[in-house]
Amino acid sequence: MLADPFAPASLGPAQLRNRVVKAATFEGMSPAGLVSASLIEFHRRMAAGGVGMTTVSYVAVSRDGRGAPNEIYIHDAAGDGLARIAAAVHAEGAAISAQLGHAGAVGAIRKRYLGPSRGRTMTGTKVEEITPAEIDEVVAQFARGAVMLAQAGFDGVELHFGHHYLVSAFLSPRWNKRRDDYGGSVANRAKLALQIVRAARAATAGQLAVTAKLNMTDGVRGGLQAGDSLAIARLLQADGGLDALELSAGGSRGNQMYMFRGDPPRAEMAAALPGAAGVAFRLAGPALLRRYPYEEAYLLPMARQFRAALTLPLILLGGISTLATIRQAMAEGFDFVAMGRALLREPDLVARLAAGDAIAGSCTHCNKCIPSIFSGTRCVLDQPEPLL
Repeated sequence: MLADPFAPASLGPAQLRNRVVKAATFEGMSPAGLVSASLIEFHRRMAAGGVGMTTVSYVAVSRDGRGAPNEIYIHDAAGDGLARIAAAVHAEGAAISAQLGHAGAVGAIRKRYLGPSRGRTMTGTKVEEITPAEIDEVVAQFARGAVMLAQAGFDGVELHFGHHYLVSAFLSPRWNKRRDDYGGSVANRAKLALQIVRAARAATAGQLAVTAKLNMTDGVRGGLQAGDSLAIARLLQADGGLDALELSAGGSRGNQMYMFRGDPPRAEMAAALPGAAGVAFRLAGPALLRRYPYEEAYLLPMARQFRAALTLPLILLGGISTLATIRQAMAEGFDFVAMGRALLREPDLVARLAAGDAIAGSCTHCNKCIPSIFSGTRCVLDQPEPLL
């Protein structure tokens, strides 16, 4: 039976009023690593606009796990703000999740960058190999983060296993050259992800819906490809700790536009970066932000392989901005859809689609929203800069 995208649905223990999720899109609205009034209003608007669940992004498991300034990270002072944002979203009738992760070698704000193996970032920054003891600490940090979200009243946690962040790098043969139990075979490379899922599930004892974002492909030479990713997804499914898997691609360490598609905002990104970083980006922009034509549901062809092979609930992501695409996803057996940029421009789009007042969003896929992370993520075409 074809699922109605606008009817209530269960995601593990969480009850959602519909099957549309606001995808994690880093908001850049968390000075000092805390929830701000602007961040609360951002997600309140998404909830009031009709989504079944909105996703706070990005919440780092530790201060050293951040990838950019203005990111929430798990520490005692963050708890009150997380509770306030959960209450604001619930008051509008939606559920709330948070993307929880460790940036690893992504970003440029830390003194020390960790990865599965030694290496260099695209800018030449040294990446250190994380030790087994540090791996254990990261697993414990994920568990503590999930507990804080549950205590704050969140309905779900999205474990970030994609976009070249730390766990994603472990999964990828491009960056994982280890010779211990965390390297080599697919099962070994997946060990950290499995440990994190088990730890988060055990620590929250069924209080939260536990999902994970997984790259189907890294979008870089020598990186994770669909065959290995599907094998990892099967391991996650067999382990039984996830309520759903959200399928993504590409990432911030090697090929960012592979996950966005559409116009690369090179000039805007260079202008947003300060000093020498902006000058360097002007020179390297074509290599750092490649051009990939935008297509509606551009990840669907690859995601079909996962849907055919798995019984685990799946969340379809990537270029979803029309009612027809949402209905197609349901017809093809996807359990939920995640919308990002379309909702940045029109937070009320889901309500209008459900009411029959619209059949598509008005996002132009110009991607000028991407550099706005430095001043508060928004559609810059018709939204003012937020007051943090």
